[in-house]
Amino acid sequence: MTAPLIMIGAGHAHLVAIRDWIRQGYQPPPGSVLVTPEPEVWYSGMMPGLLAGRWQSEQCRVALGPLCHAAGISQQLDSLVTLDADQHSIQLASGKALNGELISLDCGAGNPAPPHNDGSLELISAKPFGALYRRWQHWREHGAPARLAILGGGAAAVELALALQRALPGCQLTLICASALLAAQPTRAARLTRALLAHRGITLQEGHLVSCIDSGTLLTEDGRAIETDALILATGAAPAPWQQSSGLATDSSGFIQIGNTLQSQSHPRILASGDCATLPGCPHSGVYAVRQGAVLGPNLRRLLTGDSALQHYQPQPRALALLATADTQALACYGPLALRSRLALALKDRLDTGFMRSLQQAGGLPSQDQRPIV
Repeated sequence: MTAPLIMIGAGHAHLVAIRDWIRQGYQPPPGSVLVTPEPEVWYSGMMPGLLAGRWQSEQCRVALGPLCHAAGISQQLDSLVTLDADQHSIQLASGKALNGELISLDCGAGNPAPPHNDGSLELISAKPFGALYRRWQHWREHGAPARLAILGGGAAAVELALALQRALPGCQLTLICASALLAAQPTRAARLTRALLAHRGITLQEGHLVSCIDSGTLLTEDGRAIETDALILATGAAPAPWQQSSGLATDSSGFIQIGNTLQSQSHPRILASGDCATLPGCPHSGVYAVRQGAVLGPNLRRLLTGDSALQHYQPQPRALALLATADTQALACYGPLALRSRLALALKDRLDTGFMRSLQQAGGLPSQDQRPIV
């Protein structure tokens, strides 16, 4: 049996598309299915605040079942293993195979690890968040490692470092980045962040590429040896292994190449969005993925009804970045400007809680109290 629509993953774009369908009273054809490994989805924008103790877990996640029910979509708890783009078929971890007339991919990306690893060190990926959250809970209950390193120099890595410093005060934290800290943000943002990391007692190793893990030690290409007891990977996006073998057009890194309609460049009945895809001028960022969702929903709907007049997504030239700093302020970055203030945190809280409230209301769920704990 062939499903009219298979949606793989519950990233920002899929959530927005499903939410908007519910608001519009639209349901895709019977037999349409959403495939996700977990029954709920965590909202990445609130994760640092959760780790730092500002939010409760219930405020940061949404049950997918009610959303799927309201949209008339079946939910399949499973993970994608392989995709054959020519046959429009997918193989799941359970052994089940699915075929879809139309396939939409919003399954995120992983965090790349050092290329040489002898297995001597515990590695925790920041994506998907569920695994890191469960590890954080274990550390809170049974004691954190004495030394913890975070690999990455972008916004996610900085937010994690500052949040974990609040949550695990007895842990010696080291942030290691291969290039300049917050290279995609204004130079003032990096300067403010360096000062904040130093004030919080977080060691910054900037401009050191970790190429090897040997006997519990991180070895960099420039000859440094960094001792740690566990390593969190927050190193940006890495495509899933199945992407390059799927038959879809991919770039040299393995990300799915799409056009402005979010269709695969090689297979127009397969669409991709979020971190698994690549589009010129569009960074791998939740801000951009949310806006993709506003185009993805109408385009899937039109393709399902045979309408070829699709909307075009145009990435905005710049976007407001709001970094949680695990205190009473946040760091706001826009173009060449950077400012850390209470107002920035208030704006971040308003945007994050508003997005979560919209998903809960679409699924017919009672809205959680969206006030921070502290």
